[in-house]
Amino acid sequence: MDEEIWERVRSVVASIPPGRVLSYGDVAELAGIRSPRLVGRILGEDSADLPWFRVLRASGTTAEHLRHRQLELLRAEGVLADGGKVDMRRYRWSG
Repeated sequence: MDEEIWERVRSVVASIPPGRVLSYGDVAELAGIRSPRLVGRILGEDSADLPWFRVLRASGTTAEHLRHRQLELLRAEGVLADGGKVDMRRYRWSG
């Protein structure tokens, strides 16, 4: 994988402020790449020092295996979920 792409994705995720979220597609667009799945792959492999929990599916939902922890971290920043779903219109960061 291209190291420049990797770093652009990491930079976008690092820039999401507390209390705001982006979708995988939003991150891809801001990083100048076409694939939201690539964003997921990068975060899956290299996100320990990033606010990974601020990146959600476009629907405002989380992956099942991350749901409890991700929603807990978001709630601590004031991002509330209704039925496990974050209102993307309300909390999306406009970068």
